[in-house]
Amino acid sequence: MTNAEPPSPRTVVPIEPSLLIAAAFTQAQVTELRHSVTSCAHAAGLIGQRLDDFVLAVNELITNAVRHGGGQGRLRLWRGPGDLVCEVADHGHGISVQRLNDQARPAPDTAGGWGLWLARELSDTMAVETGEAGTIVRITTALATRTGADD
Repeated sequence: MTNAEPPSPRTVVPIEPSLLIAAAFTQAQVTELRHSVTSCAHAAGLIGQRLDDFVLAVNELITNAVRHGGGQGRLRLWRGPGDLVCEVADHGHGISVQRLNDQARPAPDTAGGWGLWLARELSDTMAVETGEAGTIVRITTALATRTGADD
């Protein structure tokens, strides 16, 4: 580039006001990240059992990312209109179609296989995108309206 050429335009991405957390993590950050999710979810309006369920679902997803997704992942948590959304992504080899389609509760004596099942059971919605480049799991939970107790 010479001085006669105008500088290239810069792309500016505004910070979304609804974005609560955007963080990369490894095993060392799992506990701290879970505490951050708890604080943000509570501040967004989740309380009682709904808060506990959502945090447990998120914990299962971040633990899965570390165990099965290459030892690290990315988490984004944001507030949508009337709900709280968490997305966990990793760079593993994907989840098998059989595992994704199996919505049955794992046997009580099964050591593994509980993560996705728990996340599905403890959230209002769950969507999974998976392939050779990794997996993205998005869960949502409705935020209680202020007209009544939801716990």
